[in-house]
Amino acid sequence: MRYYDSLARLIAQFQKLPGIGSKTAQRLAFYILKMPEPEVREFAAALVEARAKLLTCSVCGNMTDSDPCHICSDPRRERKYICVVQEPRDVLALERTNEYRGQYHVLNGAISPLDGIGPDELNIKSLLARIRQEKPEEIIVATNPNVQGEATAMYLAQILKPFDIRVTRLALGLPVGGDLEYADEMTLARALEGRKKI
Repeated sequence: MRYYDSLARLIAQFQKLPGIGSKTAQRLAFYILKMPEPEVREFAAALVEARAKLLTCSVCGNMTDSDPCHICSDPRRERKYICVVQEPRDVLALERTNEYRGQYHVLNGAISPLDGIGPDELNIKSLLARIRQEKPEEIIVATNPNVQGEATAMYLAQILKPFDIRVTRLALGLPVGGDLEYADEMTLARALEGRKKI
């Protein structure tokens, strides 16, 4: 079906977002068009404001509205731990646990040769400089448990060896409430490797 040009442009913009196919883009576009005009203007203003005001923390690479970010500038955070994550949204996920009180370092991606992303495209040089300067006791590698995340974790472990620093990886395994029969082989293998005494 052919849409009006303005509607077609709106749908095309939604389709640029990751994970949004044509049907979801259409659904979002029609939803926006049904919203009252003040809400649409508020939505658009929030997008423009976030794009204009958010920047990258010069210390950790996290997304922030002040530099350094509130985590890096918080004196109550443990300086002996740096948790290395792929994306700013990973920081939010870890912060929601209320368990980790250390520092972060955001790589802004993962090694993916098929996508043309190598170590030089990631925020790794600043991590090495930071380790030299801050001398943390432990680097916690919290990259995603997929091929790209594993490649990145292995690369980090290799380049961090000369620092004589403890490098750990987040434990991976079965989700709470999950059934063994539905778990894939890699998840089960990791769960077995990371088992603890009870």
